Amino acid sequence: MKRPGKTLILHGWGGSDWPHWQSWLAAELAKAYGTVSFPLIQHPHFPHLNRWKKEVKAHLADFRPDTVVCHSLANTLWFHLCHEGEIEEVETLLLVSPPRLDCEIETIRSFFPVEVPERLFARRATLVVSDDDPYMPIDQAWELQERLGIPMKVIEKGGHINAESGYGEWPWVLDYLETGEICPAGGERR
Repeated sequence: MKRPGKTLILHGWGGSDWPHWQSWLAAELAKAYGTVSFPLIQHPHFPHLNRWKKEVKAHLADFRPDTVVCHSLANTLWFHLCHEGEIEEVETLLLVSPPRLDCEIETIRSFFPVEVPERLFARRATLVVSDDDPYMPIDQAWELQERLGIPMKVIEKGGHINAESGYGEWPWVLDYLETGEICPAGGERR
């Protein structure tokens, strides 16, 4: 395994405790002597945009990651941070399972609506979605990909790409971070 740089893993609504793939990824990167930060953002079950922005901006400034891996609501958070323009550019940004830009779930309403940012503050970015994500219809995912102007990987029947949909150990994400290839050889899931 290529020695990873500094990787910041940002969870979505409710966190990404084991057996979620983000927990697995943090452990795998640490086993390879990578520097990993996988913070539990305050009040993960009842998130508020302003609190999350403040906390993650401070963490970005302190940790200074090379790579940022977002899942679910963390993608929306990243878009808000991009609009503010106060973050440093990262080498690699992986956006996994973002919710719709106009999500109407009451508990996370402070994050929505959100506009697509003009700049992602990343030298290289990739979007990963599922064709049956309950929070992002595939047609809206394609529209988001087009507006972001970045490559997109579509996983068939992957749900929200979380532990509930079978994504605990996920070799593809580790391969992607090592190689930068969207479709590297080997298994894609689980």
